[in-house]
Amino acid sequence: MPAARGWTADVGSLQQATDAAAAHFGRIDVVIANAGIGTMAPLSTLDPAAFERVIDINLTGVWRTFRAALPYVKAQKGYLLAVSSMAAFVHSPLQGPYTASKAGVWALADSTRLELRHLGVGVGSAHPTFFKTPMMDEVHSDPAGNTLWKGNASGLWKMITLDEVVEGIVEGIERRAELIIVPKRLGLLARIPGLIRPLVDRIGFPGSTIPDAIAQASPTGWN
Repeated sequence: MPAARGWTADVGSLQQATDAAAAHFGRIDVVIANAGIGTMAPLSTLDPAAFERVIDINLTGVWRTFRAALPYVKAQKGYLLAVSSMAAFVHSPLQGPYTASKAGVWALADSTRLELRHLGVGVGSAHPTFFKTPMMDEVHSDPAGNTLWKGNASGLWKMITLDEVVEGIVEGIERRAELIIVPKRLGLLARIPGLIRPLVDRIGFPGSTIPDAIAQASPTGWN
């Protein structure tokens, strides 16, 4: 039997792929819900369909993933992991659907953990900071996104490497962690957002950064 195999699936319909994976490997011990998209536009101009799509994929998609896999994971007293983001704690402008969905993922994981703890099933959420993905390529190629984040090249919003994210998540899975922060040095930022958010807002989005980005934003969510 091969050590790895892939199935084509959509977060709107995961049951068939989940059943096929369980049949192929004979069991499912760990499930990671990772699908995610974003937009880059303010509430005042964003197309409602774009908002709904982000919530459907980022938040409802996690629910569907957990729901489809639960019978198999429960049988193994396994572990469910939802990939959220530091955006669950630090809420950036022009990304309301994204930050709301990622905060929702964090809350969903917490609620699900309480429901499943008597069954021996672990549930966690992972919260990496910025790292290179196709979604971040879209952010940097969008005028509003580039104005807001300045390429994530330095300072408070500097990107970390994919290896750091993978290592942090693997280590968290091995511990069946409830909360995975990558990098770990941002743990304090994640745990006390209400106390330091005003400072983060002033440092992270100075001067006219936000109105400049709003002026460049497209109603579709991306230029």
